[in-house]
Amino acid sequence: MTRDYALREHTADIAVEAHGTTLGACFAAVADGMAAAMCESIPESGGERFAIEANATTKKRLLYDYLDNLIYERDVRGVLPVDNEATVARDGEDWVLDASSRGVPLADVAARDLKAVTFSQMRIEETAAGWEAYVVFDV
Repeated sequence: MTRDYALREHTADIAVEAHGTTLGACFAAVADGMAAAMCESIPESGGERFAIEANATTKKRLLYDYLDNLIYERDVRGVLPVDNEATVARDGEDWVLDASSRGVPLADVAARDLKAVTFSQMRIEETAAGWEAYVVFDV
């Protein structure tokens, strides 16, 4: 499962452009990009994995809720969610996400604040190579 991301400047905010061979890989790449926007150097070890589940009626809402849940986990657990893994599937009318992250303690990294995920200019598109997403974060 191939995935990648790039940070993009966006006015006073920051954006992540991500690609994945599957929709889940694309979502995980956005989450990895979000972590990179908060921390330049991510430890290769440390922290425990935790699960995230979500469902929504649209792919955009599902991606928003997933990233918002990761920000919530950061704030409540005091961890930076890294090494993200996700699967996304259709269940009737809903889209369902099953994901996990490794939570690196914030005390172990020099992390910048990232306030929130936004719907501003958010896009998710299927391409010939898989999936592409663009998400703007409020910093």
